[in-house]
Amino acid sequence: MEQQRVLFESGNEVAAYAAKQINYHVMGYYPITPSTQIAEFLDQMKADGEHEICMIPAEGEHSAAGICYGASTGGGRVFNATSANGLLYALEQLPVQSGTRFPMVMNVACRTVSGPLCIKGDHSDIMYCLNTGWIILFANTPQAVYDMNICALKIAEQVKLPVIVAFDGFFTSHQKRRCMVFEKDETVQEFIGKYDAEYSALDLKHPVSIGSYMNEPDVLNNKFQLHQTMEAAKTVIPSVFDAYYKLSGRKYAAAEGYRMEDAEVVLHLLGSAYHTAKVAIDKLREQGKKVGVFTTNILRPYPAEELYELCKNAKTILVGDRQDSYGAKGGNLSMELKAMLQEKGSAAKVLTRIYGLGGKDFYEKDAEEMLLSCYDPDAERFDYFGKYPGEPVAEEQYFAPLTEKETKLGLTKCIMQDGKLQVEGGRLNETTEVPKRIAPGHGACPGCGIPVNLNLLLRGIEGNVVLLFQTGCGMVVTTGYPKTAFKVPYVHNLFQNGAATLTGLAEMFRERQRRGEYPEGEITFIMVSGDGGMDIGMGSALGTAIRNNRLILFEYDNGGYMNTGYQLSYSTPMGAKSSTSHVGHAQYGKTFFNKDMPQIMAATGIPYVATVAESNPVDFIKKAAKAHHYAQFHGMVYIKAISACPLNWGDKPNLERKVIGAAVDSCYFPLYEVEQGITTISYDPGQRKIPVTDWLKMMGRTKHLTNEKYKSITDEIQKEIDRRWEILKAKAEHKLL
Repeated sequence: MEQQRVLFESGNEVAAYAAKQINYHVMGYYPITPSTQIAEFLDQMKADGEHEICMIPAEGEHSAAGICYGASTGGGRVFNATSANGLLYALEQLPVQSGTRFPMVMNVACRTVSGPLCIKGDHSDIMYCLNTGWIILFANTPQAVYDMNICALKIAEQVKLPVIVAFDGFFTSHQKRRCMVFEKDETVQEFIGKYDAEYSALDLKHPVSIGSYMNEPDVLNNKFQLHQTMEAAKTVIPSVFDAYYKLSGRKYAAAEGYRMEDAEVVLHLLGSAYHTAKVAIDKLREQGKKVGVFTTNILRPYPAEELYELCKNAKTILVGDRQDSYGAKGGNLSMELKAMLQEKGSAAKVLTRIYGLGGKDFYEKDAEEMLLSCYDPDAERFDYFGKYPGEPVAEEQYFAPLTEKETKLGLTKCIMQDGKLQVEGGRLNETTEVPKRIAPGHGACPGCGIPVNLNLLLRGIEGNVVLLFQTGCGMVVTTGYPKTAFKVPYVHNLFQNGAATLTGLAEMFRERQRRGEYPEGEITFIMVSGDGGMDIGMGSALGTAIRNNRLILFEYDNGGYMNTGYQLSYSTPMGAKSSTSHVGHAQYGKTFFNKDMPQIMAATGIPYVATVAESNPVDFIKKAAKAHHYAQFHGMVYIKAISACPLNWGDKPNLERKVIGAAVDSCYFPLYEVEQGITTISYDPGQRKIPVTDWLKMMGRTKHLTNEKYKSITDEIQKEIDRRWEILKAKAEHKLL
């Protein structure tokens, strides 16, 4: 055995540690709970100079999967990590990778697939991958996560298939355990060996076409070869596990069991629950019950023979499924075990219990209850374990619905003069009379800019409104079931599809009105995005802009993926530190400039684009009124507000107005509007314009940049801010721009 040392780490941490030791060429990634920590830990190690992995932050999981596929065609080693809806968003890319036979490793910290939105752990995501042609290993301890990550790459490269290492989100992924890791990175690299790709898109002497179009019968043969490879993996995986046993002293089998030799009543569980059940097994054994538990360490290729050997003597098998294949009376674990037993001619009675969904804890007493239920001859063949009748939600409304009369007070009016919209009113003291559409009592952090910006926006928009929120802090802190902070209709959809979803709702409203099925009147449809939502959701937003659907897209720009713990987004300032842009001797924070989303939107030709800030509230309210007008009569509107996040910006809540004001005065966040294609600067700081470092030093996330050793970075940032500002001024001076 090679030298090893002890780490007390979580599954996510040791997955990152294994990746560091392997020193992959490329990691394409996008942050999603609970797998995000893997990229975070790798980035921290990179900042400290511990590896050379090229880490590419994508704007969404689909692109992250594309980055990985593209990198793998280049003949190098590739790594990724994801969870839940992120995995499903990338799902289309998985068969592309396996069908063209390029190896890589992806970690999946298994999590509930929404809706409703839930970030806790179950197996509803990983089961979607069963038919993608990827080998799937399932680690039930942090130690197994480390070990299987090392074995996975060796397996992948031997059979030329991509491999998933899956494990329980928030259980295995976050719970710290004593783990043995190899002392030297070279030990891992020597075990895996050198990778010589059979073909590569970078081989200019032997050019190949990858992913060619196929008709029948070639597609059939392609899939048959994939089948043959998966069958061959049944031999390769044990051989790699055996070689790893000699290296590490830790032995893994395709399937394993506990006290199964004479067991008559057994549990079949996947993941961390297997170890919980062992305690219940020992307790019931003391009572004379012949019980056992078994699990699988491999989902694909399915280890039918190994599982049968473990459970062939059992009279009753209760399968615990941490996901349901709705309508089939069992999850995938149940259905595959039943199929195997039928093929073997087994007479064992199989019960199914759907359990642990949404991260519901699984305790020793739960395993005991499951096992004891098997002795009941009338036990249901299929049921949900732990379900409860619930309590009826009170029908009473905390707040009376806001009527159009209450919200349409005429305090802010828009009048078209000489082809340009003029705003009358919009005074701060008067607009406080507009009832708030968002109730107090939400769960936002002290100093959070989201409710401040939303209330300023809605003070300038009179009449009926319907809100759609993309996933993010704004959504999470206002809609904890069964209560809501909204006094007006509200819809949620995921990051990548908010604008399209609101388009469908807005057009349904207008179509039902046209058919006489809905009363006459106006509704302003507003999508609220932030926390990086205009990264992953940019495609949907641009599609909506190009169609010019009549709605408002409001982005609160807090400069990061805040709802997942502050990872960098494309709107994060250059040089800012985050949990995926650490500062260390080998890294200074985020390495590229913030995205100029208002200018991107302006390029689509929509009728109105504006930037706003709480430091200039009257300007904010008047632009909101213009947005209302244009969305009612002309088409799509995009408004962007700079939004404070003291928790992750590293400043004080009571100083946020000053920090926002400094962003405006430095022209990092200039205030302007693009109305019918014509640019107007709303606020020119003139002589009050401050160096960007005066703003950067006000926040913990960028304060390090004021150190003299980063002067070249701040000079570059200042140069880019000045360039954008000069372009903006030139546009404002031009009659056509």
